[in-house]
Amino acid sequence: MDLRAELLKSIWYAFTALDVEKSGKVSKSQLKVLSHNLYTVLCIPHDPVALEEHFRDDDDGPVSSQGYMPYLNKYILDKVEEGAFVKENFDELCWTLTAKKNYKPDRNGNSIVSHQDAFKLWCLFNFLSEDKYPLVMVPDEVEYLLKKICMAMNVELNSCELDDYLSQEPQGQEGLTVWQFLDMVNSGRFLRGIEPEAISMAVEEVYQEVIEDVLKQARSPHVLGHEPCPAPNPVLISVSPVQGYLWKKGQLRRNWSERWFMLKPSVLSYYMSEERKEKKGSIALDKHCCVEVLPDRDGKRCMFCVKTSSRTYEMSASDTRQRQEWTLAIQTAIRLQAEGKKSLHKDLKQKRREQREQRDQRKAAKEEETQRLKQLQEEKERKLQELELLKEAQRQAEILLQEEEQRRRQQHEEMQRTLEIQLQEAEQARASMQAEMVLKEAEAERQRKRILELEAMQERLQEALQQEVKARQDEEAVRYAQARLLAEEEEKLKQLMKLKEEQEEYIIKTQREKQVLKQEMENKNKCLEEAQKQLEEVRVNRQRVDQDVMAAQRKLRQASTNVKHWNVQMNRLMHPIGPGDKRSNVSGGVFAGYQPLLSQRDSSLK
Repeated sequence: MDLRAELLKSIWYAFTALDVEKSGKVSKSQLKVLSHNLYTVLCIPHDPVALEEHFRDDDDGPVSSQGYMPYLNKYILDKVEEGAFVKENFDELCWTLTAKKNYKPDRNGNSIVSHQDAFKLWCLFNFLSEDKYPLVMVPDEVEYLLKKICMAMNVELNSCELDDYLSQEPQGQEGLTVWQFLDMVNSGRFLRGIEPEAISMAVEEVYQEVIEDVLKQARSPHVLGHEPCPAPNPVLISVSPVQGYLWKKGQLRRNWSERWFMLKPSVLSYYMSEERKEKKGSIALDKHCCVEVLPDRDGKRCMFCVKTSSRTYEMSASDTRQRQEWTLAIQTAIRLQAEGKKSLHKDLKQKRREQREQRDQRKAAKEEETQRLKQLQEEKERKLQELELLKEAQRQAEILLQEEEQRRRQQHEEMQRTLEIQLQEAEQARASMQAEMVLKEAEAERQRKRILELEAMQERLQEALQQEVKARQDEEAVRYAQARLLAEEEEKLKQLMKLKEEQEEYIIKTQREKQVLKQEMENKNKCLEEAQKQLEEVRVNRQRVDQDVMAAQRKLRQASTNVKHWNVQMNRLMHPIGPGDKRSNVSGGVFAGYQPLLSQRDSSLK
């Protein structure tokens, strides 16, 4: 089961929890809040624009799961990266939404499991449930999970009682929903006489093993209050978590420290204590790693080491049995890495599913074979009955055949007597027919003569008919020529009428054009008169402008005279100031500074 399928199971519970009316649809505001929370717990960058664009349409009604799935796949699930978020936080979000509506523990406080343990059982249910919606867990997986929890508490599950319970539940043979499963656990029917703390620790242990992929934790046997049962085979040792400590030798100071170890398929982690608050390190496992048993030394016994490509880790167990459990568990993890499997329990779940499918196939094949044999037996009995019917029918047919043969013989004898009578009558009729034939031949001779006469008369009538036909053809030709002349005369009459109509139309058109030309001439005369008036006005304006130009020229000449006068006065004033060259140069420089100004003023006046 891939990550997307695991996430979809939890999201399905959250979506159905928001479906208050159980109509298969959820309001858009609730889906927006759900999407926002999924962005947060899955550590995906928020995309509010895409969210608004997806839910923006003219329909303000709720959205079905099919309508929400495209957005969920494109903007959330496609962006999820494994290991980038905490799976437990995601499950807690979906559990909080669905438990508030669906989980109903005993209000008197008599529930076997706590709310947190119910959450872990819900996660285990999602992991072991079938990949079909609505989610159910088949009876085999229910029994497997309960056996795991009971094994963690060193108690034995009553399978017969479980079968009775499932047979009493409606649709129990097809599977249980998570709420039916939690009600069954809370009923205490299968966990009688066990303390809630022991159940909680067992659920935690199975949760770490199945959900968190913890293959091995060292366990102290006194934790659950029961003596540990001996493991029946190495496979159970490698996948059954226990709790306790191991001694580990340091790399730099080479001293021995007691650490809490936890084994997962890809890593062996160790912590300061069993609370796992302070992680001291981890050992990455791959197919190149190996485990070896070491002899006792440095005052430590039951030693073993884990060799990686970069370092060798030395550890010490409390006894030989614990060392054997750890070495087998680590070898199992290395084997999983070599086979490319990320989770042992996912592989075991797939194998159990395949075994169920094979069992169902064998059962179906057996039922099919039984049905086929039953059909063959029925077919055999039916054929035997048909054979008896055929034998009876054959006997009846033989009797009928004998009766038919006897009847046919009687008919043959009667027919023979009848033919003899008819033969005698035929001889008599033959004699009478010969006499009648002589008379008929004489009559036929007379008829032949009559026919020859009629043929001669027919030839004469044929000649007369041909002459009549020729006369009628000539008459038809004359009538056709006369009709053609009448048609030509009628056609010429139509052309004459058409020419007359065209002449009248042309006369009317000419009169209209004459009126239009007359109107245009009047309009042109009016325009000409207006143009003459405008021309007179332009001439008057031109005379006025000429007068203004002459006045301006007079003013310009007066201004030019004044300028010349002032130039002369300026030269007179400048000349006596500098008797020497230096003074004259200064005067010349001053005059040269005034000269452009005077030129600019003359040009402006012009």
